[in-house]
Amino acid sequence: MTDVPVPYRVAARQRETADTVTLRLEPDGVPLGDFAPGQFAMVHCFGRGEIPVSVSSVQATGGLAHTVRAVGAVSAGLCELRAGQRVGVRGPYGTGWELERARGRDVVVVAGGIGLAPLRPLILSALAEPSAYGRVNVLVGARTPGDLIARKDVESWATACTGVTVDRPDEEWRGDVGLVTSLLDRAAFTPGDSWAFVCGPEPMIRATARDLVFRGVPRERIRVSLERNMRCATGHCGHCQLGPVLLCQEGPVVDWDRAEPLLSVREL
Repeated sequence: MTDVPVPYRVAARQRETADTVTLRLEPDGVPLGDFAPGQFAMVHCFGRGEIPVSVSSVQATGGLAHTVRAVGAVSAGLCELRAGQRVGVRGPYGTGWELERARGRDVVVVAGGIGLAPLRPLILSALAEPSAYGRVNVLVGARTPGDLIARKDVESWATACTGVTVDRPDEEWRGDVGLVTSLLDRAAFTPGDSWAFVCGPEPMIRATARDLVFRGVPRERIRVSLERNMRCATGHCGHCQLGPVLLCQEGPVVDWDRAEPLLSVREL
């Protein structure tokens, strides 16, 4: 890990939605250390600043992929980059999904919106070792059909993907409509012998985790990825503090039994 940005160049840029792109980055020199699924990097857009972005793919060459939505000056600048341009990257930071804890058990992955991006490496790892896990369920939700990311991946996961749902369908949509939690009714898992991994907007995380607990999944076997305003990623500035937890160091991925009491406090 390095706290000094190292140069990476944009090897490819893929448009995901109207405001979201995936940048595939290759090291322009010595690569950073290995990233675990769920960890994040601080990605620096020259002239704009830097933001935390979880990895959506890790390449054997030391390359990285980051899926970025344009919601501010820095993220908009990253989304405007083209192949050949350079960024600064530092990391890896934070905790990962720790999929190995789920070996031998059913796996339930629940993604909301761009929350699918940090879960993508976990899904690929689980599907690459079918004998290591029980039944793998992938549940995906988005606001509209146009907000679905990683469409080709989702299609290729058809054998594991229990369903995709949207909040607001268009005229061409023929799939499910409603909350992503509604897909749990069709998921194939034994609650008491499962691990769940959840990422998306905070209200969706709370609703999904509570539904999973209601169905019998132990709180300590539900892993969620939380987002706060990270600035330094080294535990010094305190911007990402959630109660006693500094998410850049002790997160972003935490067990639900630790996250639940913190998220139940309004405006914490």
